[in-house]
Amino acid sequence: MTTATTTVPGGAAAGNGPAFDTAAAWTLNPKVALRPEPFGALLYHFGTRKLSFLKNLTVVDLVRSLAEHPSADAALQAAGIADADRPLYLQALSALAESGMIIEGHTSGVNP
Repeated sequence: MTTATTTVPGGAAAGNGPAFDTAAAWTLNPKVALRPEPFGALLYHFGTRKLSFLKNLTVVDLVRSLAEHPSADAALQAAGIADADRPLYLQALSALAESGMIIEGHTSGVNP
């Protein structure tokens, strides 16, 4: 079995894909399981078998809350992310979107 690992803040750089659309609604992919860990969380994508580590509890809370907000901007604001810190969190969200861990759209209630 092969697994790809993505580490996000503190950690991963976003790839060269399209820019992350902060005005869009985002949610945890229904094919992804989020498992809380003492260091943050593990994300496992059952379709691609990719494994990602979230080493920042704020990122974990942000990812969990995405479906509750009309946009990534609204989720960042609700999480209390300061403007100076936004690039770090946008980098994390972009990396998660590029790896398919989060997807555009609302599916509130799919992933607790």
